[in-house]
Amino acid sequence: MVKRLSLLISVALCCCGMTLLTISNAAGSAQVFVSILPQKYFVEKIGGELVDVSVMVKPGASPATYEPKPHQMVALSMAKIYFAIGIPFEKAWLKKITSANPNMVVVHTERGIEKRAMSAHKQHKAEKAFEHHHEIKDPHIWLSPALVILQARNILETLSNFDPIHAQIYRSNYKKFTEEIIQLDTEIMSLFAKKGDKVEFMVFHPAWGYFAQAYGLEQVPVEIEGKEPKPAELKHLIKHAKEKNIKVIFVQPQFSAQSARTIANTIGAEIVFADPLALNWADNLQRVAEKFSTAFK
Repeated sequence: MVKRLSLLISVALCCCGMTLLTISNAAGSAQVFVSILPQKYFVEKIGGELVDVSVMVKPGASPATYEPKPHQMVALSMAKIYFAIGIPFEKAWLKKITSANPNMVVVHTERGIEKRAMSAHKQHKAEKAFEHHHEIKDPHIWLSPALVILQARNILETLSNFDPIHAQIYRSNYKKFTEEIIQLDTEIMSLFAKKGDKVEFMVFHPAWGYFAQAYGLEQVPVEIEGKEPKPAELKHLIKHAKEKNIKVIFVQPQFSAQSARTIANTIGAEIVFADPLALNWADNLQRVAEKFSTAFK
């Protein structure tokens, strides 16, 4: 635990001496856009009242299929900064968004983060080994506290250069935020401290890979490469759930969960919601971690 905390603290403190982006200064609050709700939480933690943050993907919508509303495109024409995070929505729309406001600076908060493959369960990976070079990179980097510190550092860098007059405020807010993240990480670690290695939990959409990686867990996804499982795959998942005595299947409100309900009904499991896109990131991550921990009992 001490080694892990030291690593998080080192990441938090290494913001000093970074190469800053060149962004024009502006008076008043910064008009900022982000892709998803957790990013709003991060930017507001660092920017406070000095930023005015709008979110593209609205509550309940999927970042994989979302299409901006006309009023959002109008609002984007007045934005100074767009904080991207590498979700599928951005691949389809980011060029169109920037063309609506060529003066808006796009900042990739995922910069410096090596993304993991968004893979199926291990048996399906073995069956599809020849497809590995096509594996999709997992965009859910906001579900790992350590990776959020890296994202927060990129946000700090941007806001400090955009508004150097208030740079010290941003740095102070960043320091406080990283301390909160480290405390949260410690609390979540304590929930899984005695669970053993690679305890499995079943999810519909494989959004929790970075979370699982951070705490020595393993997610078993129902959805495979963005698609509902085929009958043979569904049969395997049911068999695996029975063997591992899995009694809870986690689903998120942005996706249909019919396949998850089929498995749950077959094995007598409970469906529990775990939202990776909630606005209050810290409280949500704590509550989801408690749900995972309870499911292991």
